[in-house]
Amino acid sequence: MSADEHDNNDSRDQDLPDSGHHLSEEEVERALASFEAEFNEGQNQEDQPAEHSGSGVNADPADQGSVEPDEADGVAADFDQELEGLIGNRAKAAVMVTRLASAELLAAFCQISDISAWCIQAREGAVAVLRNLDGDGPEAAIRDLTTVVSGLSAILAVNRADKLEVTLWISGQSGQTLAPPILFAATADFVEDLMIGTTTVDRLRQDGATIFDSGEYNREKAMGIIASHTRFGAGGSTRKGRVE
Repeated sequence: MSADEHDNNDSRDQDLPDSGHHLSEEEVERALASFEAEFNEGQNQEDQPAEHSGSGVNADPADQGSVEPDEADGVAADFDQELEGLIGNRAKAAVMVTRLASAELLAAFCQISDISAWCIQAREGAVAVLRNLDGDGPEAAIRDLTTVVSGLSAILAVNRADKLEVTLWISGQSGQTLAPPILFAATADFVEDLMIGTTTVDRLRQDGATIFDSGEYNREKAMGIIASHTRFGAGGSTRKGRVE
């Protein structure tokens, strides 16, 4: 641009009326800088919660879906028990069926025989639901019961890997095996339900069943219960059996 043209433009600019809204280049730059700074600050505040959120895109993947140690141990234990049940190393259920009229007496017999069980009252005969289901634990329990209480016979029913085995025991020895339908036809309905897993001891308790826990007795209390039943013949009979 020539000097004459520059002078002419200056003169034209001076001839324009002043509206009072013109900003200098310095003012425009300062305004833009201020706006940019406010924008960046707002972006930083929005991004900050995402950095600390466990579900945000910046969250540590190791934190997602984490399980508390106690919960993980419980899940692992349940899985191990389920696996043992599937392969038969742990029974799914085991009960001892007797002709005793009193579940309290059966619980006392279990206590002095070192058997951990819930004993359930039934018109057809008291039933002990065994807690120790590992290995040959059920067989060891009925062996001890029929040995300690001489003359007492009982039936052991065990569900291992969905296979039911029913055996008569007397004097610490296993004897005749029975077909499960024969046992179920002669016992309370809940026996079959327990063996196939359609009910539990807790559910039976909620339904009003009378249940005694052998673990709640000490030997002295258990012997007192046995004495009261055998002395007066109330609530049960050992079929002339005796405690050794």
